[in-house]
Amino acid sequence: MAVKTFTAVVRKEGKWYVAECPEVGTVSQGKTVEKAIGNLKEATELYLEECRLPKTMQPVITKFHATVND
Repeated sequence: MAVKTFTAVVRKEGKWYVAECPEVGTVSQGKTVEKAIGNLKEATELYLEECRLPKTMQPVITKFHATVND
């Protein structure tokens, strides 16, 4: 067994926080950021018990500008 570091992308949707792990593709939610990340950790560990870690490249996380109508 090994301990690996994964990325958590968290966004608020209504009253819930949704957390996603882009390296694995797992998603979970919680009423707080901490709970959403904790649930994501659990979901990711359960997923990886059954499935191998995908052989994908480390995600690139960046920002960009886009024009929107206010």
